[in-house]
Amino acid sequence: MTGQTRIQEGETLGGTVTTLDGEVPQQRLSKPSLLPTSPKTNGNATPEESIAPPGHALTGKQEHYLKRELLSYQVDFEISELESTTALQRFGAPFRSDYGEVSPIDSEFPILRFIFVHHVRNFPFLDQAREKEFWQDKLQVFLEIFTQKHISSSEDRLEESKRKKLSTKAKKLVELMMVSGIPTASGYEERIRFSELEVVDRGAQDQGLLVNAPEGHFINGWDVNVAGVRTTSVKRTLRYHQHAEFILRVRRPGAPDYYVGRRYGEFSRLQKRLRTELPGKVLPPLPRKNKSSTVSTFFGGGGDDDDASSVSSVSTQNTGLNHDDGGSLRSLMATGHRRAASLQPDRSSPRASGEYKTELVTLYREDQRVSLRAFLRTLLQNSQVAGSKAMAEFLTGNPVKLNEEEREDLDRRRAMDEKRIEEQKRFYEIARQRAKELDVYMEKFRRDIVERNGLTNLFKEIREKERIADLSTEYQKFAEWLRIEVAATIYHLFLAEDNSPELFAQAKRIHSMIPYGTLKQVIRFANPAMVMSGVLDLFLAQPFGARSLAQRVLGMALNDGIRTFQKSIDALVTKIDDPAFCEKLKRFVNADEETKNIVRNEAVVDGVDLIVAILKSEHIDPAPTPEQVGKAFNAYVAWNNAVDNIDEEMKAGAQLFAYLKQLLKMYTRQRDKAMMLAVIEEPVTLQLFRDLFTIFYEPLVRVYKSANVYNSVTDFAAFADDMFRVLDLAQRQDVSADPNQTVQSFIDLCARHQDSFYKFVHEVHVHDNGLFTQLMGWLEGILEFLRHGPMGGKLDMNALFQGAVDMGQIDKTAAIAEIDNLIQWQEARKKWHNDKTRQKMAADHSSSDTPRTPGSGTFRSSDFGINESDLADLNDDAEGSSGSESRDDSEEDTDPIAIERKRRAKNQDHLRRRAGEPAKPEVSQLKALREGFLAMLRMVLAD
Repeated sequence: MTGQTRIQEGETLGGTVTTLDGEVPQQRLSKPSLLPTSPKTNGNATPEESIAPPGHALTGKQEHYLKRELLSYQVDFEISELESTTALQRFGAPFRSDYGEVSPIDSEFPILRFIFVHHVRNFPFLDQAREKEFWQDKLQVFLEIFTQKHISSSEDRLEESKRKKLSTKAKKLVELMMVSGIPTASGYEERIRFSELEVVDRGAQDQGLLVNAPEGHFINGWDVNVAGVRTTSVKRTLRYHQHAEFILRVRRPGAPDYYVGRRYGEFSRLQKRLRTELPGKVLPPLPRKNKSSTVSTFFGGGGDDDDASSVSSVSTQNTGLNHDDGGSLRSLMATGHRRAASLQPDRSSPRASGEYKTELVTLYREDQRVSLRAFLRTLLQNSQVAGSKAMAEFLTGNPVKLNEEEREDLDRRRAMDEKRIEEQKRFYEIARQRAKELDVYMEKFRRDIVERNGLTNLFKEIREKERIADLSTEYQKFAEWLRIEVAATIYHLFLAEDNSPELFAQAKRIHSMIPYGTLKQVIRFANPAMVMSGVLDLFLAQPFGARSLAQRVLGMALNDGIRTFQKSIDALVTKIDDPAFCEKLKRFVNADEETKNIVRNEAVVDGVDLIVAILKSEHIDPAPTPEQVGKAFNAYVAWNNAVDNIDEEMKAGAQLFAYLKQLLKMYTRQRDKAMMLAVIEEPVTLQLFRDLFTIFYEPLVRVYKSANVYNSVTDFAAFADDMFRVLDLAQRQDVSADPNQTVQSFIDLCARHQDSFYKFVHEVHVHDNGLFTQLMGWLEGILEFLRHGPMGGKLDMNALFQGAVDMGQIDKTAAIAEIDNLIQWQEARKKWHNDKTRQKMAADHSSSDTPRTPGSGTFRSSDFGINESDLADLNDDAEGSSGSESRDDSEEDTDPIAIERKRRAKNQDHLRRRAGEPAKPEVSQLKALREGFLAMLRMVLAD
């Protein structure tokens, strides 16, 4: 075996992979004596105990994490440098440069240039764009104009801007792609692995059924179940009116259960209060009022029970029938609206003591109960909503005591919930068993896909064969597996969830409103390309050089925003009553970036708020007087006291500083809108938009036109009609207590319409003029890089490290220690994330036993060249950055001191949640390797 062999995750060449639980999985080779081995280590072993293979300066693990550290730095530099106005000029082809042609081995952006050349520029559609007319004269000009406007950053707004969030995600994804895609030359590269992570992640993800469980499901400290429904009487002017009241069972950690009663209108008022308390927060819609009842089959107990007993919300009727298991879920589904009533049982056949009979029980407003439970639990998923005053009062106010009849109703509904969940499990189990029968074929299909040109061969087969029956055996079995997947998805969406009745009713309403026949004829006879082209001409035309209609519409919207900000600014200026302070803030916002950076650095050095640094800065006119500096400092001190101590006396003195912070924010946002308006007014903006439309939209429209896509409108309408008929039947009929028939009914639904769907896909591919073939080739190119690395070779980390040692650039012992510290940090960090995940699961009473949808484990990330350990690291990084706070625009008019308290509370909460997370160690020796690593990286990616 040569040094060019690439090791995938889980493989070692006679080496080891350290796990935290002390296990050391090892793969044997036919000739282990030819390869060096490293000693076994456990989770507590230090990386220094590992021994590098003969002739190498680094172990496989040291190689990997050194490569990752240097790649991470380079990715961070390149993406951050894109904000520079000269970035594209230093990028290289196809962008023009004032510095002459930039060759690949001289580019400052080797990673981004490689991705651009191989995976962006050759993307279908964009590969037809001309270098000068599109890339240089339009896209480059537009991006340079945008960067010159210096739209405010996250630091200016005291919040994480959308561009900052996008930049962070881009860094992590590019880093994942490069770390997994570029191999090291030695072939000994290895990563830290945790055998228990797979179990933990599965348990964290598979909570679909637990969400519907009646109890034991804590969400942000609340375990809430809409446990029952009772009828209450409310006296109005002359007589009493009956209303349904939903009984909520509420549980807090370490506290006993209690019950509260809430009418439908109180749920509506809760939503309104939350919108008032948390302005701008996106809340789930309140389910529509649904007065239908549900008929369920239960065992009637024998003995001396009172047949005449009745409850206000449950009516029973003796049927004299014997059933097994108390009936299936289909007997539990809604049968339409039925008023609750207490029906006397048939006494003509008295039952003997101990004899069991079944009873048909009408559960009043059962669908409404489960939909409101889904609504409440969706609200509680948001930590802010769960901790709000409105939610606390809703869940704790006016507790009630239940009588015997109401407890009986709760027991029946709990039994119904359990029966519903049990049948869901049985459905998924049967579907999974049927999918398992296809495992042999699916494994061969998986291998065909992950091999070279697998996707291209799949779509080539679809293009050549007119029917599913004509496909090869593996692809026919894949279609069969896909039917099971789609059937399980339809069942899950429209039957299994608490909010399924609401979603089902909404989908039926939308379906009934769409005029499919008219839509088909419009698509058939109209020319969408010409229509859109005419609309674009209307909006983008500039008669006699005047502004276009699009510019006028967008400009009007932005100008309205600018005027709104100006009103707020005028009001704040009046409250501040200090023209010098206001003028300094305005001049800072409109100053050049160099001056702004000087003032920001002064704020950091002095350890004061940016407002104080602006007001006392001599770089911004007018120069402050000693009295003004003292006034600014006093206001800053009062502000901190008022925020930290909630001192009403200090709050009055802090108002000045609060107004100044608001004014700076208003000036900043007003300037942002003015800069965006200037970008829209640029002629190149309209030209770029038109070119993008021509590049992307017109080819797709031509394909769909030539493929007679209008026929698929009728096919979709027929599928929707059939699906709703099957769902209605499943809801209203008892399918003989056998979930096999339920599974088969949904699979048969998919089978009846699979040929129509395949015909649509086939026709599109036949008439695509090679478009989708190009798209598959583009995807294959990305997968080829992830599986086998770049054509330019591999990174020789040993040569890089040893060369730096020989030249005296680094101290070997110190550098090795820094790499080992990074490995220890990664191990500790993984362990910390693992423990946090387990704690969260324990707090939420989660379990890994919940069944997954069939076929969910068919493909793995390693099939596509993405190392699973690297993907886990990306998820850990994403979780770590998710705590950054953002601020809603609706907070503009609220108390600035309250806003600051909330912001600091969020920061403290984030710090608490990240408490104990290992800190990344400082490195100094490894920085000296960056220049040599960059040169090597350029050579590897220069193809």
